[in-house]
Amino acid sequence: MLLVPRQLRRAGMTGDVPYYGGRFSPAQAYAVTHPGPPPESVRTSVDVVGRPARPPGPAPSHADMLASLRQLLDSGVLSAEEYEQLRARMTA
Repeated sequence: MLLVPRQLRRAGMTGDVPYYGGRFSPAQAYAVTHPGPPPESVRTSVDVVGRPARPPGPAPSHADMLASLRQLLDSGVLSAEEYEQLRARMTA
């Protein structure tokens, strides 16, 4: 007694398979070539907790970036050589 069609017992059949035998119907072929709009959750950016993400703020000023680099140099995160390389890239 066979309860499951042979096509469904194949090892390669996994996941979201809309039609397991034969050809695509015209409606399926159209749906594949014309995807719909993304779901609402994908369209809006959210943070890790699920709250709406804040829009990016203004870019930091050149003086702020230099002060941050200087702080990294003073705390030992950057060597003097790395500091000079990064500072040169900021002005270029």
